[in-house]
Amino acid sequence: MKGPAWPIAALLVGYPVWWALGFGGLSVIVVAAPMAVILWRRRPIRVPRGFGLWLLLLAGYLVSGLMLAEMPPGTYGELGSGRIIGYGMRLALYTAILIVVLYLGNLTERELPQLRLVRMMGALFVTTVAGGLLGVLFPSFSFTSPVELLLPGWIGENPFVQNLIHPTAGQTQKVLGYAMPRPEAPFEWANAWGSNVSVLLVWFVAGWWVHGGRRRRASAVVLIALAAVPIVYSLNRGLWIGLGLAVLYLIVRVGGRTRVALCAGVAVAALAFALSPLAPLFAQRLDKPHSNDIRAFTVTATLAAATHSPVIGYGNTRNATGNHRTITTGKTQWCTGCGHPPLGSDGQLWLLIMTQGFTGAALYVAFFAGAIRRHWRDRSPIGLAGVLVMGLVLLYMFVYDGLVTPLSLYLISFAILWRNA
Repeated sequence: MKGPAWPIAALLVGYPVWWALGFGGLSVIVVAAPMAVILWRRRPIRVPRGFGLWLLLLAGYLVSGLMLAEMPPGTYGELGSGRIIGYGMRLALYTAILIVVLYLGNLTERELPQLRLVRMMGALFVTTVAGGLLGVLFPSFSFTSPVELLLPGWIGENPFVQNLIHPTAGQTQKVLGYAMPRPEAPFEWANAWGSNVSVLLVWFVAGWWVHGGRRRRASAVVLIALAAVPIVYSLNRGLWIGLGLAVLYLIVRVGGRTRVALCAGVAVAALAFALSPLAPLFAQRLDKPHSNDIRAFTVTATLAAATHSPVIGYGNTRNATGNHRTITTGKTQWCTGCGHPPLGSDGQLWLLIMTQGFTGAALYVAFFAGAIRRHWRDRSPIGLAGVLVMGLVLLYMFVYDGLVTPLSLYLISFAILWRNA
């Protein structure tokens, strides 16, 4: 793509290449550099309403770095390279995403047509579906990326960094009592795949169905049907709830013939799903709430720890002493499932409470809730889609970490909504 819009095309359309190189979710930091140069040359820079809330969130994260060496009660460990690397990566990501939002909002419609940007998100949905199918069919597929080869061991072997730079197709977990593949390609975690596929699906429908011709709509039906396979195999209840609420939101907000057609389409899709081989797997997952006890333990421990630094948090996550099964820590012969669950790892809300205190969590909620309030009256297809994504952000903060790729897609969606105004 020619002109100043090439960095966002490189990020969204070219994401499979970033993933294969080992940049993956960190690619937004790379493309933010030329975006910053373009912005600097275009001064003065327009900013969206609510922009100050994100600046305060970023400033609060800088202040929270003062607490990196502190250990709240109920946690253990010492300040090491892993904690510092994680803090630095999150700071770089928060800053890069800020630049991306400003960059998108300052490009004119001629430089980057709104529909083209929406369809770029749709292109990433196609990539996500392909990665999901790869994770279902070949869950053990992985390879060493060029970035992984170049990084020194003390950085590349860090578990957080390893998830970002080592491309894998899926995770095999015993969620149902036996090994099951959960797709994660081309993202860093299975839960990140679940969050991202739902957000991208919203934009895919807006760009390929609502604003598409016959061929594009026919392709959309096929791709969404294919997406159902990894969506069910993800065993991701948060994703399923998000999709259900998204359908309900659209039924409520659209009217006339569109509502009738939507209800008919949902009924046909539900019947087809009920008769498909995917339905029993879906029912099995609902019958086995595998992670409820783990989440209850980590959320309770996170809130208890955060009360000792409620305003600025601790800058990064901390490992809990014990887990939901035992007060001992670490794996043993009699307890292979025992370990050190990181506090703040079960949702962006809990991550913010742990890393930036209740102040950071409040700023995050206010930022996205404010976007919903300001754009609620925008009943255009893109406006409805943008408000829906902002609602999904607030839903997913209870169950999904926003880092790394989900937060990028959340803020790009915010920028699309801002541009639509």
